[in-house]
Amino acid sequence: MPHYGFVRASDDVLAVRNGLAAQAIQALHRAGLPAFEEGAVGTDNQPGAVVEVAADAETASAPVFVRWRCDPSMIQAAVDGPASGDTDTSAYRYPGTAGLHMQNVLIKILLSAGIIATLDNDNMNPERVLVFGMMSDLSPALRPTFVPPGN
Repeated sequence: MPHYGFVRASDDVLAVRNGLAAQAIQALHRAGLPAFEEGAVGTDNQPGAVVEVAADAETASAPVFVRWRCDPSMIQAAVDGPASGDTDTSAYRYPGTAGLHMQNVLIKILLSAGIIATLDNDNMNPERVLVFGMMSDLSPALRPTFVPPGN
């Protein structure tokens, strides 16, 4: 069934994607970060890691995305500032800057949990993290073998 002009993924495909999203949320919780799925009841203004499942049958980049959401008061300050004549541009930039700083943190946490995650190369969502699957889903020949120094 089309959704905004895109063909929706099958229920089986969405079940796999939702499972991957749940694993990402669990990994972020284990690291002590607030994390939740986009659209979950009671999370409309909740700050933390927002995990989104792509419902499209074909995705151009990844089936699951993660982004950081600041406290709603900071987002509101960024929205209200220009309209009120406030010239403190740091308030306008804060939500995006925080999201960009959290991006690498989110990636490292997900990778340490065995989840394949990387930067998004999207000018409209530069702070988003792409999640592709679990390292255990890769064939042994394709799994990374790098061990960081000191481990």
